[in-house]
Amino acid sequence: MSRAGDAFVWAFRDPEWLSKVALMGLTFLIPIIGAINGLGWMLETIDRLRAGDERLPPANLDYIGRGFNLFVVDLVYYLALAVVALVFYIPAIAVLSAEGQGQPNAALVVLGLLLLAGAVGVVTLGGLALAFAMPAIVLAVDRGGISAGLQPRAIIARAQRSPLNTLIAGLMLIAAGLLGQLGSVVCLVGVVFTSAYALTVQAWIIRSYEEE
Repeated sequence: MSRAGDAFVWAFRDPEWLSKVALMGLTFLIPIIGAINGLGWMLETIDRLRAGDERLPPANLDYIGRGFNLFVVDLVYYLALAVVALVFYIPAIAVLSAEGQGQPNAALVVLGLLLLAGAVGVVTLGGLALAFAMPAIVLAVDRGGISAGLQPRAIIARAQRSPLNTLIAGLMLIAAGLLGQLGSVVCLVGVVFTSAYALTVQAWIIRSYEEE
């Protein structure tokens, strides 16, 4: 990925970056709509980077339609991950709860713990897999809509085309996600600002990934 380090600083080149990021952060306070609009703003940012324009898009609610498809696709993947995790989690809780009522059976307790570990593993590994696949997912949705984003084989093929770039992009997206949550550590209100800033980082990462 070219100039990967610029992902974290490029937005500062826009003289109005502070007001735009702050205003976009405030839109995140609107349940669901704020998240959808934020995804659309990120896609619009990618468009500007494609055109060689390193100014952030205006901060408003004009991007809801643009972000809707990506929101739906993300929701489907994460719901699918949750369903698979529940296949392990529900039996684990049932077994452990039953064994907690009386004299526990060691074998069943071990089974319950193994099922619980399986649920945690699904969430952890599945979340990582989605992070590494996210650039390919975003680009697929941007080009072909919801149906294109829900074609796992095509997504995997795109990710495997350049494994090193997929790895780097995935790791950077994870870092951007952690950065987006940084505001909740410093100040709960600050998370709306850092979340909006994280979208600018993600936009650069995905655009750089696309260029490879």
